[in-house]
Amino acid sequence: MENERLIAGALQTGDIDLDTSLRPRSLREYYGQEKVKESLSIYINAALRRHDALDHMLLYGPPGLVKTCLAGIVAAEMGQNIRITSGPAIERAGDLASILVKLEPGDLLFIDEIHRLSHTVEEVLYSAMEDFEIDLMTGKGPTARSMRIALPRFTLVGATTRAGMLSAPLRDRFGIIFRLEMYSPEELTQIVSRSARILNVKVEPDGLLEIAKRSRGTPRIANRMLKRVRDYAQVRGDGCITQEIAREGLDMLDVDRLGLDRVDRTLLYTMIDKFGGGPVGLDTLAASTGEDANTIEDVYEPYLLQLGFIQRTPRGRVCTPQVYEHLGRVRPINAPDAEQLSMLNSEEQ
Repeated sequence: MENERLIAGALQTGDIDLDTSLRPRSLREYYGQEKVKESLSIYINAALRRHDALDHMLLYGPPGLVKTCLAGIVAAEMGQNIRITSGPAIERAGDLASILVKLEPGDLLFIDEIHRLSHTVEEVLYSAMEDFEIDLMTGKGPTARSMRIALPRFTLVGATTRAGMLSAPLRDRFGIIFRLEMYSPEELTQIVSRSARILNVKVEPDGLLEIAKRSRGTPRIANRMLKRVRDYAQVRGDGCITQEIAREGLDMLDVDRLGLDRVDRTLLYTMIDKFGGGPVGLDTLAASTGEDANTIEDVYEPYLLQLGFIQRTPRGRVCTPQVYEHLGRVRPINAPDAEQLSMLNSEEQ
């Protein structure tokens, strides 16, 4: 399952204490996302000078890019409190109302997985975001009446990994929208270096870079790997994470030099060995690997697409020539080359 994978971007039980202790407290301590940081700094300073609440903000991108952490930093920079909840936790309009009425002027309300809010809750949220008022129905039947409640000016920070699932009316009510990008190995090296100092772990520069390169561009995965390699260094080494120790520790955990694990490689081997590298349909691939089609599409494919290892074509998924080189496989004679892949992608759906 996704949550059992070392390279899973989603929050795992073992990450909670680690995330809390390593979480940056200000924009100065926050590495990466430079364009987002620069824009945020301007918006925050402008709001502080006006003595006003920050505009509602939407953060979207793959899991593990510390969206919750960034919301906490915004609250700290604004000098306000933050209330954290999630879309699935708000089941009824009354649940949302009970949260909103407890907010103080300027407070931040962070809703993770905001795309999973029900339509009924969304309707209440519209007036709360736009007019800072909510309408609630009290009573039942003939005695039912509508009651309008005024709210303090607050900032809603929504986070989602699936921006396309947000309804247009909700998306349009966010004044600030940021797409968080995957981190470069250099940025992840800075993050792992800071985490190592906090955890009092000895790490050599080459060891930092080795961990960063295998972290799939995700800070949460990088910190998780640091924790696992630290254990390996203490038992199999002298406690210092060198490049060799990092390499051995992550190889033992079945994470290769590009951050692919056993599940990723199984998916690629299946495409090569059973379907000659493709094209192969998503449902066929799911049945052949025993994985859920949605899991393949939402969890496994994005990173493989980012690496350029597979392509989606109208006929199905296709392995690119880079896959064979990485896996040390000979490309089948009938496997599509770059020109044929381009032709497949240009076909009408």
